[in-house]
This record gives sequence, structure tokens and C-alpha cells, in this order.
Amino acid sequence: MMKNLAIIPARSGSKGLKDKNVKLLGGKPLMAWSIEAALHSGRFDEVMVSTDSERYAEIARECGASVPFLRSALTASDTASSNDAVSEVLEGYKKMGRDFDTFCLLQPTSPLRTAEDIRRAYSLYEEKGALAVVSVCEAEHSPLWCGQLSPTLELEGFISRESGRRRQDAGKFYRLNGALYIVNIEKFKKDPFPYQRGGYAYVMEQERSVDIDTELDFQLAGLLMMK
Repeated sequence: MMKNLAIIPARSGSKGLKDKNVKLLGGKPLMAWSIEAALHSGRFDEVMVSTDSERYAEIARECGASVPFLRSALTASDTASSNDAVSEVLEGYKKMGRDFDTFCLLQPTSPLRTAEDIRRAYSLYEEKGALAVVSVCEAEHSPLWCGQLSPTLELEGFISRESGRRRQDAGKFYRLNGALYIVNIEKFKKDPFPYQRGGYAYVMEQERSVDIDTELDFQLAGLLMMK
């Protein structure tokens, strides 16, 4: 039987929106929405929060998550990657004598992702015999209509002639929404890059794909939650 670990990364050093991971949204700390979705999905042997703050850890435990150890200062820094934090968590559990087959990274900044999203993503993982499943949503704007500007602001090369066609003719484009990453742990240890053969996209609706980084994002998430 496959053993699955939910990892909810919630460091305390947010600069864009201070203490956003515990900021109240709909009457609950932001991280609580991801903890509850993970617990209600029924897909995990352990739901843990990776944090460098004992205060955050206590809030996480009150919400039903496990915090067996705190994140190190190194992996809680601005320069550390999500992969660094995940590797530290996996090593921490290994020292405790606990191993898992998959981890699912659930960013607390995606509070509209549901338990059903998690269940469906795991079903896709199993159906495809995948090495990874990553959530995406349809892009709000076509990348064909985006480009880099020169210091002179001249538009030469901004988009190609072929990109100037009607938006309806360009087809659909998708973007990462940051809501969930399911990864085979053995694969992760060899190569953590999920965007290759064996990696699959779980498509979510845009209205459940808000990724909170600013106060405006926070307000938008609150409005969508009320809806």
C-alpha cells in the first residue's frame, strides 16, 4: 500500500504580506485551509507543516497537522528552494524511521484547492503510473502576446508576426498555479525536476487557483470563498 506524506510549507519570513500563512481568512489561519483539505482528502498517512516558527507550529497542531521538527534557518531563508525544504523534511522523517512513497507539496497560499482536488490528482497519479502530478490552470493571457521591452521601448521583436493572429485561433495555454505537487520520492531523490516524461498536469479551474502573495490576492481569495 502506497504511503503518502502531505507537506505544507509555512515559513514565518514572508515579506510581501507579513505573517500571511497565519493571517485570518474566512475566520481561519490561512494554513488551516490546506491542512483541512489534506486531512479530509483521506489520502495521507501524515499531514505535516514545515515551519521555522514555534508559534506557527502550535497553530498548525491546533488545526490537526503534525510538526515533528522545525525547519532549519538555512531552508527557511529567502534563497532556499521548495526542494531544499522537502529534502530536509524527508531526511527528518528518515531519521525517525519513517519512509513514504510520495509527498504532496501543498502551499498554504492556495486556500481554494479542495480535498476533492487532492483526491483527483492522486487518482491521476495512479491511473498514469506517474512519477509526478503538478496542478495547472488555464492561463489568463496568452504568452504569444507577451514579450520583453528594450530600454528604448521600441516594439521591434516584441511579438512575432505569427503571434498577431486572433486570440481565439491561438489555442489554450496553461500555467502552474502552485496548488499541489505530487512526486514519487525515489524519483525526487534522483532528479527533482517534474516537468519531463512521466510527469502529468492536473487541471484546475481558475477560480480555485488563486495564489496569495499580496493583500489584493488575499482579498480576492476571500471574495471567491464567500461566493
